[in-house]
Amino acid sequence: MMRSLWTAASGMMGQQFNIDTISNNLSNVNTTGFKRNRADFEDLLYQTVRTAGTPATEQTLVPVGVQVGHGVNIAGTQKLHIQGSLQNTGNVTDIAIEGEGFFRVMQYDGSFAYTRDGAFQIDSLGQLVTNNGLRVMPEVILPQGFLRDTLAISQDGRITVQIPGADDPLEVGQVELNRFVNPAGLNAIGDNLFKETSASGGPISGQPGFDGMGQTLHKFLEMSNVSVVSEMVNMIVAQRAYETNSKAIQTSDSMLGIATGLKR
Repeated sequence: MMRSLWTAASGMMGQQFNIDTISNNLSNVNTTGFKRNRADFEDLLYQTVRTAGTPATEQTLVPVGVQVGHGVNIAGTQKLHIQGSLQNTGNVTDIAIEGEGFFRVMQYDGSFAYTRDGAFQIDSLGQLVTNNGLRVMPEVILPQGFLRDTLAISQDGRITVQIPGADDPLEVGQVELNRFVNPAGLNAIGDNLFKETSASGGPISGQPGFDGMGQTLHKFLEMSNVSVVSEMVNMIVAQRAYETNSKAIQTSDSMLGIATGLKR
């Protein structure tokens, strides 16, 4: 059977995976804090018919070898942690990160996860939580009776509120950010959350605006960094690559048909 059939088939499967990745990016174009994925590919094993440097005569060597590739393989999907656009929402519990860093939240099993989604809420206990009720760490507990509209968060993460009868604002908490040596190595688990892995390295905690951390912007949200135009262009390229590989299969099939038709 012709090698090109399987080689082109691997190309079609690779482009199908590429389209899957692009579709996920486009479906999350309005997801707060979403980071787009990129599919990376690598060539497969080569069959070496003749090795470069093989002696041709007693005094000469073959300058180039003969190798035949066997197609393409998916090398990985990389999260591109590029800053998304910032949108002013006016909501007092919204926080955006401008620069590096992630918010840390505690999951239901007690483990930690990390997110760029700063669309927080205040629960019945006065705690700052995510839309799914996960507590922001370190815990931020707002005092009872505080004036919601007076909630303020500085660029270095200090949280202050005004209590009826008090003259000065009361500082009630501090936003902490976490960054990673290799954020692309984080494991996306859904719900806008990431988990650390051995590839990402451990979290480096710090105060916003210091030691390489980004700043916190109050009443802002970081939007998805997906560019619809770029994704549409990538989709066209993937579609044409898929079509080209299918043509290679059709051509190989046609050549096999000619070979089998030699005997009449």
